[in-house]
Amino acid sequence: MKIKNILPLLLFLLSFSFYAQNSKIEEKREKIKAFKVSFLTTELELTSTEAEKFWPIYNAYDDKQFELRHLKMKTYLKKLDDDNINSISEKEAVILLSQMESTDKELYLLREKYMTNLKKVLSAKKILKLKKSEDDFNRKLLQQYRDKAGKD
Repeated sequence: MKIKNILPLLLFLLSFSFYAQNSKIEEKREKIKAFKVSFLTTELELTSTEAEKFWPIYNAYDDKQFELRHLKMKTYLKKLDDDNINSISEKEAVILLSQMESTDKELYLLREKYMTNLKKVLSAKKILKLKKSEDDFNRKLLQQYRDKAGKD
């Protein structure tokens, strides 16, 4: 499964967690983030110099991406449930679609800037390894979620 397929699924799954308490969400997010840092550190085998430059870039990107995907998209998802989508006007639909396109564009520009910054500190081979490691991490996280959901 490609990351393009996993990310919307993760977004969808994580959107349900927004109904929980804020502190609980932050706690879960921090656990996932710590697990991800550990996983990527092991997989990428960064030198101390690379790690020193890489993590600030990665964390800034990850935080901004989270903000765009989860906080903005949360608003859109609420408006897209069956009851709301059937009752909004065409004008409201055009506005919502425009906002979603704007967020997609922001995500694209963020990713472009991130890649430019990464190329300054990591080799192309390590960047590819990072992409693969992120895919692997997302698969592992999804599998853990499925395993936990199966036990409940």
